[in-house]
Amino acid sequence: MDTKLFSLFYGLSFLLSFLLALWLGRVADRRALRKPFFLLFSVLTSSFGLFLYALYALPALALMAFYTMAVFHQQSIVFYNSMLSSFEKRGFTSGVGVAFGYLGSALALLFLVNFLSLPNVFLVVPLIFLLFSLPSFMFLENPKERMEVSLKGMFSDKAFLSFMVALLSLTELAQTLIAMMGVYLRKVYGLEDAQVYRVIGVSALGGVVGGFFWGRLTDRLGSSKVFPWGFSLWVCFVLLLYFSPKSLLLFVGMLAGFSLSHLWTTSRVYLIEHFSRKGVALSMSFLSLTERIASSFGLFLWSLLLYMTGDNYPLSALAMGVLPILGLALFVWGRR
Repeated sequence: MDTKLFSLFYGLSFLLSFLLALWLGRVADRRALRKPFFLLFSVLTSSFGLFLYALYALPALALMAFYTMAVFHQQSIVFYNSMLSSFEKRGFTSGVGVAFGYLGSALALLFLVNFLSLPNVFLVVPLIFLLFSLPSFMFLENPKERMEVSLKGMFSDKAFLSFMVALLSLTELAQTLIAMMGVYLRKVYGLEDAQVYRVIGVSALGGVVGGFFWGRLTDRLGSSKVFPWGFSLWVCFVLLLYFSPKSLLLFVGMLAGFSLSHLWTTSRVYLIEHFSRKGVALSMSFLSLTERIASSFGLFLWSLLLYMTGDNYPLSALAMGVLPILGLALFVWGRR
């Protein structure tokens, strides 16, 4: 399939996912169905992953199964995040989830990537996904709160909208970092694949440490104080990335993972603590939307900056630092 056509349908699948999450989020909040929806879409995600294995020889059907799986996976994430509201220590719980996510990514890179080939990856990964979902199926409680929610009320809330746009500014930088770090390290520092994997591995370690650190700190100080630190954290990161010599790359990688874990850990808690009255699951659908927009717009902005700077990667990365500065201004404006 043509790459442009693939990207178009992939983007449409995320638009469909958001619209579905808006509708189901309202249903989940009104009827307290957050865990049942999480269970349903987790099983569907795994099932359609297995369909990819079964349909591997039929590319058109396999592609449809992939797009459907992407929609179901986004729904499962929305309702997984919404169940955070049932925990007393939300910061620690969110941080542990982030830490284990990074740990899982690191282990997958170490033990799976060199041993799985197509189509076997479509058999193994969905089964692992389902296996690691089982404890949450059995032990997590379904939040009992029933909420009457209104989309109109959310779109007219200045604080909510400014927070989401401010969050988008951070997420765009984070998603661009994830997508382009390997290319950046090769182009700017001339690293070989093994060296790139080492930096990414150290970044994952920073994410594990950061998950526990930011989770504890969020419970101790509150998300209102800890979340805004992310704007300064990301500005410091792009400055360090611009000026760092090759000898400091492992430290830069560690800081990248540490900064990413702050974003994922604190944003969910902030949403619950400040906007849960508008509907927990519904709020999390907007969180999912920011991640999807950031995945596409961040790369578009990165490409534009490279074009404007004549493929100057360090300068383009430094220019991305404008995003958290603008995000901080919006965040402060929304809280007034």
